[in-house]
Amino acid sequence: MSLVRLTPVPHKKVWGSRHLQPWFPNPEEPVGEFWFEGVKNSPLLIKFLFTSQKLSVQVHPDDEYARRHHGSRGKTEMWHVLRAEPGAKIAAGFRTAIQPEELAAAARSGEILDLLNWVEAREGDTFFIPAGTVHAIGEGLALCEIQQNSDLTYRLYDYGRPRELHLERAAEVSHLGPHAARPMIEGNTLVSCEYFSTEKIRIAGTGVHRRGRDRKAWWIVLDGAVEIGGQRGRPGDVFYAPEGEGELTLSGDAVLLRTHAPA
Repeated sequence: MSLVRLTPVPHKKVWGSRHLQPWFPNPEEPVGEFWFEGVKNSPLLIKFLFTSQKLSVQVHPDDEYARRHHGSRGKTEMWHVLRAEPGAKIAAGFRTAIQPEELAAAARSGEILDLLNWVEAREGDTFFIPAGTVHAIGEGLALCEIQQNSDLTYRLYDYGRPRELHLERAAEVSHLGPHAARPMIEGNTLVSCEYFSTEKIRIAGTGVHRRGRDRKAWWIVLDGAVEIGGQRGRPGDVFYAPEGEGELTLSGDAVLLRTHAPA
């Protein structure tokens, strides 16, 4: 089975970090995200995120809304925490249900920060954020994000930064109640939804992994060193396995995420 090593493309962000090791070299200017590119028309996008400030409070539309209004796909995503400073938090959904008319008013006043359900994020945690979930990522985090390949985002609150807000659109797509962001983990599977299924795999020695026909797969190296399909992988490497049947030999001492997209 041939593997494609994807290219990490850095994106500078005001909320980014200079502390990217061991996944990437530390930069002179803050980098917030790495997007892994190299798969044409990919249904998924793999990112690494690094935060030194809070990200905006935002929401993503689902497929139906995105197609109708933008001619694109929606955005369901998951986060796996790679590193977390003490007290680092994420927000997903609201502490209690709110009324539609409350959303825009709370976003304008900043009260939305108090209405959101903030939870502590620790290394190894996983969070699932379906389209329509109002969410935010706090400072002091390094995350691996797996998402539908869309950057369609409606911002509700941005801490006074001079960026556009999208209150009307956000109000149309937001779910206004609580959300259980920590998925029920079954065995090695962290998240399984209609868009992707992600497992956490630990390699100690040599093993052979098989996959079925017509299943695209991404292998994300989080920790350690591994030889995967004849290529060497280190933390921060992402490999893509095209669809089709095959076996993949892995050897080394490493922790990886393997995510599949349906046929």
